[in-house]
Amino acid sequence: MKISQLNQLPKESFMEAVGWVVEHSPWVMERVFEERPFHNVEQMHAALKQVIASLDEEDKVKLLRSHPDLGSRLQMTDASVAEQNGAGLDRLTPAEYEQLVALNARYTAAFGFPFIMAVKGKSKPDIIEAMIRRVENGREDELDAAVAEIGRITGFRLRDRVQDENTTA
Repeated sequence: MKISQLNQLPKESFMEAVGWVVEHSPWVMERVFEERPFHNVEQMHAALKQVIASLDEEDKVKLLRSHPDLGSRLQMTDASVAEQNGAGLDRLTPAEYEQLVALNARYTAAFGFPFIMAVKGKSKPDIIEAMIRRVENGREDELDAAVAEIGRITGFRLRDRVQDENTTA
């Protein structure tokens, strides 16, 4: 879909087209809708990131908690399933699965929200290494890191769904 087409859509159609970009949080994209029109996908993505950055800590944590644990298969959007499968998280060995479950539990206990990482283009070892490293962060640093990862995830998803005018689909 071209950005000009997205700009013309009524709210309900806009939400059908891109409301899923932020995992289980259509309320974020409802706020992005109010920022239209967008000249290009990067401007739209910048607006999305600004909406998230402007959230208070409680709403940021609510947003983070709407994401599934990496490697889980519970309540994931189609986009998350595809991204995690692309990183090999659908092909974990029993040992890798146990390690991921333990790291997810440790991380969530430390921060109160799940580990978030843009896994597109990453390998299982990349993900596990990042979890081991990031669980040692302070909460404020990790809140910032998780929000930045949502920015990366939503950027991938928007660019996969919406094209600038001079781009062929």
